[in-house]
Amino acid sequence: MVFFYTLQHDDIKDAYVMYMGKDKFENEELLKYAWPEDVWFHVDDLSSAHVYLRLPRGVGVADIPQALLTDCSQFVKANSIEGNKQKNVKIVYTAYPNLSKTPGMEIGQVGFKNLRERRFIVVPERENAIINRIKKTMTEITPAEFKKQREQRDATEREQEKAAKKKAELELHQKLEQDRRLKEMRSYKGAFDEVR
Repeated sequence: MVFFYTLQHDDIKDAYVMYMGKDKFENEELLKYAWPEDVWFHVDDLSSAHVYLRLPRGVGVADIPQALLTDCSQFVKANSIEGNKQKNVKIVYTAYPNLSKTPGMEIGQVGFKNLRERRFIVVPERENAIINRIKKTMTEITPAEFKKQREQRDATEREQEKAAKKKAELELHQKLEQDRRLKEMRSYKGAFDEVR
């Protein structure tokens, strides 16, 4: 199952979605079908859940509000057997497109395309109030439904791109036609023809 959570704060206008898989096998599905807008979180150098935060289009990793970073980091720490017991746990996060999966990697293991695009946050200790608040918002879907959501998102994006391309082509055609007419009006072609 893929577990979805709603992150909402009074000082943040919109609610955000965070999700994770049940185990390392589902993490593989998340790696295949996460959205380009997603941000991946994991305990650095320890085993933990792969947690994703879905950002709205146009919002980058650097724009994530601190309250959401805290929620995601706390949740990753709480979902790490070793990390949950330790203090000052280092969390790594990066944009989903920066993740790399190569043949020969273990199930659930990932690398990075660009190490400079990683960011880190340290979680001093687990805050149960945050974890309990997040857990209350849980919903779940199957990996097949998760895949279908990605396919629908991609289809919508293709349609939007197709419509934008068609609009740009129409605008270009109209401009070229307008330029042709202006050029024709400014030319002397036909100016000395007899009127009959």
